[in-house]
Amino acid sequence: MEHNVSLITTIAAGFGMALILGFVAERMKIPALVGYLVAGILIGPATPGFVADVQIAAQLSEIGVMLLMFGVGLHFSLNDLLSVKRIALPGAVLQMGVATALGMAMAWYMGWSLGSGLIFGLSLSCASTVVLLKALESRGVLDSMNGKIAVGWLVVEDLACVLVLVLMPPLAGVLGANAADASSSNGLWLTIGKTLLQVSAFIALMLVVGRRVLPWLLWQVARTGSRELFTLSVVATAIGVAYGASALFSVSFALGAFFAGTMMRESELSHRAAQESLPLRDAFSVLFFVSVGMLFDPAILLKQPLQVLGVVAIIMLGKALAAMGLVIALRYPLNTALTVAASLAQIGEFSFILAGLGLSLGLLPPEGVSLVLAGALISIALNSVLFAAVEPLRRWVLKHSDFARRLEQRQDPYAELPMSTERKYLQGQVVLVGYGRVGRRIAHALEARAIPYVVAEQNRELVEDLRRAGKAAVSGNAADPAVLIQAHIAHAAMLVVATHDPLNFRQMVSTARALNPGIEVVLRTHTEDETQLLRNDDIGAVFYREEELANAMTRHVLQRFAPEGVHA
Repeated sequence: MEHNVSLITTIAAGFGMALILGFVAERMKIPALVGYLVAGILIGPATPGFVADVQIAAQLSEIGVMLLMFGVGLHFSLNDLLSVKRIALPGAVLQMGVATALGMAMAWYMGWSLGSGLIFGLSLSCASTVVLLKALESRGVLDSMNGKIAVGWLVVEDLACVLVLVLMPPLAGVLGANAADASSSNGLWLTIGKTLLQVSAFIALMLVVGRRVLPWLLWQVARTGSRELFTLSVVATAIGVAYGASALFSVSFALGAFFAGTMMRESELSHRAAQESLPLRDAFSVLFFVSVGMLFDPAILLKQPLQVLGVVAIIMLGKALAAMGLVIALRYPLNTALTVAASLAQIGEFSFILAGLGLSLGLLPPEGVSLVLAGALISIALNSVLFAAVEPLRRWVLKHSDFARRLEQRQDPYAELPMSTERKYLQGQVVLVGYGRVGRRIAHALEARAIPYVVAEQNRELVEDLRRAGKAAVSGNAADPAVLIQAHIAHAAMLVVATHDPLNFRQMVSTARALNPGIEVVLRTHTEDETQLLRNDDIGAVFYREEELANAMTRHVLQRFAPEGVHA
């Protein structure tokens, strides 16, 4: 009996080539994502040899999009976004606007329609979540203020892209896919209104029903104790909600899966859901990148080298400079501006989704998809180099530019304590570095015991909120001596570093002890090796979170079994 094995052949070829080239990319210190895209190019119709089934690959990529967006929803934190909203929201909007305008200008130069230019520009405006998180994590700055700003910025971009994905299909005719549909302005507003009404109905259903039903369902399945059923429930929810959103509300698979993830996050089991679905999500994400690579025509590198360079310039210069300019305008330091600029100087999965949808709707020519893919491949490959250059570039600029030095030393109203600060805050106080989850708890405990403290925090928004609440706080990186001086470290009783910043621990402690030799130092760490090194250096009281948790649990257990009258 003859079997149709095109599905198996496509999956086998996609996974096999992705494994080989992803491994090669990682060994070359390039994100594996580049290897997956090249794998798609090699098994695609634009290169000689074996050609995988493009239609099957496209359907597999749809599952990859669903699971990718489900993962984004699972990790979406409104609180994290709100903590940096004053820089992330205007920053993302401005940077996307600049990149889109540059892309439209380039499309106009190439003779494309307005709609094609808009989709092309939007595809160049959104950075890759996968690449960004990997870059920040590998450098240990994901939990730093710079990392939070970059991630918050990208969350706003992702939300904007989700909105674009929602509006693209109903507006395809207006944008040029079918000129006959663009004649009536009444038809345009009717289409927009109908689409927004459908999306609003879906979101309302998810907020009213989904946020209660999905976590409840997850808990019921977890009670069975079956890991297989739990994993199945997570995947079924992601794909089922995405399909239901499309079938019932004409909402994109991407938006449906994203909201399934955000509602699942309401469950206490959300971390386990993310962990259990990760292998399948990673597998189909690989197939998504492979299928995107199959759309790429390498000949464009030879046929249109200037256009490719133009795309790369928009991604790596236009976006980066726009982001850096806004961060500096909002009085953040040069290091933050350079880190955010490097974070956004690449494009990835949302660009592929937008370009692919634009192609399927007839809004973007195949040449446009190839240019987007070329820009993605080059920008992702160079992004790690750009990140590595941030600190050397900052030092070089500060050494050779008076303007840059003035930027670093500019007068910031939140960089110094006001003259009206009560004297009790400036004598025998605790200098608390960081006001995150840990720092906030320490601050509340100090307040409960009427112990004065001064917060040193990089997030200017938090400092502004603390000042409004009548609390002493200064803005800046505590590794900078000027910040600790403004916190009056010379007269402090204790320095408490509640933020995880291993690269700057020693600088903070060195500055504090130079100005106040008798000061007591308390630090928090995240790894056992880091804890041991700091303790060996006798840098202060070092608290390692797993160790403290184990000690607390041990005390509780021993207290339960201690003889009567004896305290463990």
